[in-house]
Amino acid sequence: MAVKIRLSLQGAKKTPIYFIIATDSMSCRDGDFLEKLGQYQPKAAKPSDKLTVNREAVAKWIAKGAQTTRTVGQLLNIK
Repeated sequence: MAVKIRLSLQGAKKTPIYFIIATDSMSCRDGDFLEKLGQYQPKAAKPSDKLTVNREAVAKWIAKGAQTTRTVGQLLNIK
């Protein structure tokens, strides 16, 4: 089983909320996931509220061999 760290879309129309999740690479975008690692709100009022990440959990999954998607990698570099 290959594990990916990627975004899952939630939220209402015109107010997206993305969860950073660890999931099996074969599952669908908004389907089952193994663990929720953080949250990204691109339309948040304060810039500090846009991205929250559990760094320990992300490091744990990467140490186990999980791969990040390009977008999640860019978000983690920002944080």
